[in-house]
Amino acid sequence: MTHHSQARQLRSLFTVRTLAGQVFLLVLALVLLLVASAATLMVVKGHRDSVNEARTHTLSVAETFAHSPGIAPALDSANPTAVLQPRAEEVRKYADVEYVVVGNTQGIRYTHPDPALIGKHVIGPYKEVLAGHEITRTLVGSRGPAVQSMVPVTRPDGSIAGLVSVGITVETVNSAADRSIPWSVGAAAAAFAVTTGGAALVSRRLRRQTHGLGPAEMTRMYEHHDAVLHAVREGVLIVGPDHRLTLANDEARRLLDLPPDAEGRDVTDLGLAPATAELLASGRTVADEVLRSGNRLLAVNVRPTRAPGGASSAVATLRDTTELRKVTGRAELVHERLLLLYEASTRIGTTLDVTRTAQELADVATPGFADITTVDLADPVLPGDRPSLPSNVPMDMRRTAIASTNPNQPLYPVGQLVGFVPGRIRAMRVNSSEAGLEPEVVTQLGWRYWNPEQAAKSFEYGLHSVLSVPLHARGVVLGLVNFWRVGDSEPFDDDDQSFAEELVARAAVNVDNARRYTREHEMAVTLQRSLLPRDLPEQNALDIAHRYLPARAEVGGDWYDVIPLSGARVALVVGDVVGHGLSAAATMGRLRTGIHNFSALDFAPDELLGHLDELVSRIDQDQASGSGAEIAGAGCVYAIYDAVSGNCSVARAGHPGPVLVLPDGTVDCPEVPAGLPLGIGGMPFEVAEFHVPEGSRLILYTDGLVEGRDRDIDTGLELLRGALAGRDRTPEETCDDVLEAMLPDPPIDDVALLVAHTRTLDPDHVAQWSVDTDPAAVAGVRKNVAGWLTEHGLDEEAFTTELILSELVTNALRYGTGPIGVRLLYDRSLICEVSDTSNTSPHLRYAATTDEGGRGLFLVAQFAERWGTRYTETGKVIWSEQTVGEHAGDDSEIRAENGGTGGSGGGGDGSRPGAGDEPRRR
Repeated sequence: MTHHSQARQLRSLFTVRTLAGQVFLLVLALVLLLVASAATLMVVKGHRDSVNEARTHTLSVAETFAHSPGIAPALDSANPTAVLQPRAEEVRKYADVEYVVVGNTQGIRYTHPDPALIGKHVIGPYKEVLAGHEITRTLVGSRGPAVQSMVPVTRPDGSIAGLVSVGITVETVNSAADRSIPWSVGAAAAAFAVTTGGAALVSRRLRRQTHGLGPAEMTRMYEHHDAVLHAVREGVLIVGPDHRLTLANDEARRLLDLPPDAEGRDVTDLGLAPATAELLASGRTVADEVLRSGNRLLAVNVRPTRAPGGASSAVATLRDTTELRKVTGRAELVHERLLLLYEASTRIGTTLDVTRTAQELADVATPGFADITTVDLADPVLPGDRPSLPSNVPMDMRRTAIASTNPNQPLYPVGQLVGFVPGRIRAMRVNSSEAGLEPEVVTQLGWRYWNPEQAAKSFEYGLHSVLSVPLHARGVVLGLVNFWRVGDSEPFDDDDQSFAEELVARAAVNVDNARRYTREHEMAVTLQRSLLPRDLPEQNALDIAHRYLPARAEVGGDWYDVIPLSGARVALVVGDVVGHGLSAAATMGRLRTGIHNFSALDFAPDELLGHLDELVSRIDQDQASGSGAEIAGAGCVYAIYDAVSGNCSVARAGHPGPVLVLPDGTVDCPEVPAGLPLGIGGMPFEVAEFHVPEGSRLILYTDGLVEGRDRDIDTGLELLRGALAGRDRTPEETCDDVLEAMLPDPPIDDVALLVAHTRTLDPDHVAQWSVDTDPAAVAGVRKNVAGWLTEHGLDEEAFTTELILSELVTNALRYGTGPIGVRLLYDRSLICEVSDTSNTSPHLRYAATTDEGGRGLFLVAQFAERWGTRYTETGKVIWSEQTVGEHAGDDSEIRAENGGTGGSGGGGDGSRPGAGDEPRRR
């Protein structure tokens, strides 16, 4: 039996009746063709490779022999043959060539394996060789066809002494190639055997899979299978590993309402319900899971399948259970309610907006549960407050949401005041068959502001049943939800009341969460705005406009600031604290206070950010060691604009750099080295300085302006450049245009924007002098200052200014080092500056009555509105500001106090400086 079975299997491989036999014969024919072609190519290639190897070998031997020592002298000797014949034969045998022939310049042989041919002409193009060329050719020589290489023999002076010819016969070359033919044939036979065995195995496996059927039999079987598949009253789907629909029978198309071209498309692209599409694409195993498809409820079974060696697919079967619902109507109703509760859990509370949450509740209940649904909330709830009235006190509520199957319903619209007495926490219902809508409905439900006309309209419209459910959470009534049924709808019953209470109880938690979030959001916004500057300080260097937009979800810690500095300079600050909410707003306030304090010390931008980085690190440590709140971190850009020079120095820490709009409308982004965010520490900050032409606009902003969920920072920067380019605009217009172009919708992150239009101080309002290191130079300074003030109509300021400069210059002469400079700036105020190259700073002290000095800076502090010290790269500058037109005291009293000299004991020549204030090391 076994012998006969094996014979039948073998015969099935060679028969054309079966699909396996057809495949085997086709593969066998292809293998024979490929093996024969390969063997032929191997033989041809072997011959060609042997010839090429012979050409290379003969040329190498000829060159080696021709260039070996003694060949050229032997050719010029009296008997060349006696010298060269033994050497040529030795080389011929050693190199395994047919002949090595040496000839003279007339082509006469001096050597040859056959002595009889010595003295005769060399065969081949020896004249070309004697002309200096090397030649390798196949030609007919004295020993038959051969591969011959000829090279010239040259003397040391470069002349040709003769030639060398080396050859191998073609017969010898072919014999070497023919030795590889048996191996090629053996390899071809082995390949044929292996391939034939593989084809036999493939055909055998194919025969098992097709059960020995022929093409016609397989076609007939497929037709039967297709007929059965589309005749059954159960939907069948096959989904491939790439989530594409592979097969769908007629019942599946009907149940799911599939398009005609469904097969081959992704299951998520067939217009199916999201839950159905997700289940089919997931491939997970389910049994009788009920899904909704339109008005049908389908029982779905999914089983994964995997063909041997193939990818995993899924087979799904669908049964329509809609008819079963008619039989078990009560169970179906319960199921629908469960589905509605499930839908409510996914649709209610998608945002933390009170009004939106109330509208979501109304939309879920209509039309699945009621024909009209209204949601009325207490007035304090809408801004986020908690109602605090006693339970028996009437509460004013406002209609917040309404959903209806008919937009022309007669109930109060959204925004209407609708009262309620919150004396109960359970739902109540009233049906027209039990009581009229007025006045019983008012008495039973506790409504206020209900009038007979409204009741009549409602009755005429067809309202016959109302279910009123208080919206309460955490022990407080937040509002009231009313469900209405109209016309032919069934009145509410006990089951409906239980369901309504469950639905409203779930929604109440979401409404209260939204209320609490609204309260916290409003508190954060209020705190944030209270911590931002209300009015920008007055200064002439910049015309400034600013905007702050809180995030629509959570308020962050963005801020901006404008800080006037000494010397007609202004600091511009924009920053962003990491995080959101009250903590971020409070941290922002601390950082803003720190920046003001550091700015008062006149630090450079990079130095100020270094101090601010230490402050943020301390804040981080405090928070980390406290309640475990989110650790702070911040980005900041700090710029100082000098209205005298028109230069701007900028440093930034984890923050976008500034954008500069030149007067011609060109937009430029100055290169400012990026530092690490504040609070990380470890790396110093770098400052960049660039010139800003007068009339330019300097724009500072937070990343919320350029970054978003749908765009990266590079895209945002390009949009910002486009919004800023072009026509000349005021700072206010620039802010409006930028926000309109960049933020068409409320931002998801805070946005702070600062636009500064630059001005420069009139050069005529700037004066500076160099001061000799001689105390007598003080008098010259006073004289120059008095003249300059007179030219600018500031005679009333002359005495006070001379006094201040006398004390400042005297301090510089006594405690500083040269060179010393004096500069006057006339802006909104009169600014006096004295510079030197020391790093010591005088400090104010109170001199005793017996001290001769020590009152200099005390007088400066009395008669100047502000004074201070700032450090530069080359030293320091002591400055003071005077309000023009205001005087702190009578000039005669000042003169009397200072001995009538206009200085604190300094004398007209400055010979005895009385400022006497001691220096303080930095």
